[in-house]
Amino acid sequence: MKCVTPLGLYGVLFLAFVYAPILLVVVFSFNANPINMMIWDGFTLDWYRLIFGMEAKAAESASYIDSTAQLYAAVRTSFVVAFATTAISTLFGTALALAVSRFRFRLAGFYRGILLVPMIMPDIVLGIALLIFFVTIGANLSIGTIIVGQCTFLISYVFVTVSARLALLDETLEEASADLGATPLQTFRRITLPAIAPGVLGGALLAFIISMDDLVITYFVAGTGDTTLPIHIWGMLRRGIKPEINAIATLMLLFTLVVAAAGLYFRQKKE
Repeated sequence: MKCVTPLGLYGVLFLAFVYAPILLVVVFSFNANPINMMIWDGFTLDWYRLIFGMEAKAAESASYIDSTAQLYAAVRTSFVVAFATTAISTLFGTALALAVSRFRFRLAGFYRGILLVPMIMPDIVLGIALLIFFVTIGANLSIGTIIVGQCTFLISYVFVTVSARLALLDETLEEASADLGATPLQTFRRITLPAIAPGVLGGALLAFIISMDDLVITYFVAGTGDTTLPIHIWGMLRRGIKPEINAIATLMLLFTLVVAAAGLYFRQKKE
């Protein structure tokens, strides 16, 4: 019988520390107890029925969602923001990665470091800075400020992902394309873009998931009537933890897994 090494034990404890709370959220989303979610009172799907606007007998006495209309509005706002920020950050992040990788200019290393700062900066610092900026220029907080605020750091994620893919690309292929008479646009469309497409797709999916999940920065730059799903959940949590919140979190987790699985599938197919 093999002995468990300290490193192996540490790995098991680390995985348990990370994933055990997530597993508890999923399990207790099916708890029939409407008062104390930590006391198991039987299996039920009522909390999911409540989210989708169906009748839920066990939840009638303790309905925690003010209205499904507010929840659906928050989901709709989150999707609008996520699609917009994904498109913008993917475009600019990819362009910046190509510029830094293919062009030689002074302070290129410094510029690359500046692009990484939004990723390592604390969210609350970036959120406060963006709020001060929007107030200073007199911009009204709205869905537009949310999109701009999220793009400030999502571009960095796309930049890093695409840059990693560009580092694996053999530049001689682009040189050979130019030697054969292809224009820069043709070289990019037929050589560069197909080669970095998995990185671009990975960066886009990463930006989409982070945008859907962002709370701190969005909370600072969101307007009064522009509530995303994380902000809506935060408002619910301020009044107590109820099974409806676990159900919403489980659905968000499932959606994230589906998006990640789709990304892996298309990436393997592309390769």
